[in-house]
Amino acid sequence: MELDKSFFKDTLGWGFLLWLLGYVLGIVFFMIMPAHMIGWVITPIATIITLWVLIKKIESTSFQYYLIIGVTWLILAAVLDYFFIVKAFHPQDGYYKPDVFLYYSLTFCLPLAVAFWKQRKL
Repeated sequence: MELDKSFFKDTLGWGFLLWLLGYVLGIVFFMIMPAHMIGWVITPIATIITLWVLIKKIESTSFQYYLIIGVTWLILAAVLDYFFIVKAFHPQDGYYKPDVFLYYSLTFCLPLAVAFWKQRKL
């Protein structure tokens, strides 16, 4: 697999931007709703946007490529969450709850699902 500009954009670029979207939404929603609901509200919004990115912005049809995207996005999400949410805000009732585990699962699985879908379309 050739490591070119689009590879880094698809893995690190989109991974960071999608994480940042969720982070900003979390801060905005923190001001208007109970903290225990934030993840459940962000998840459907982020899922739709993530699917759009995977389908419209990532051109590869290689399952291996999407596997690398899923792994990279998951690592980015976990590391950035740890430093910018867990360490920065010290959530009183903890951070790692079912909504976060769903978020991590989707972060990894959505690229794989889109890879299967794109391969079936061929």
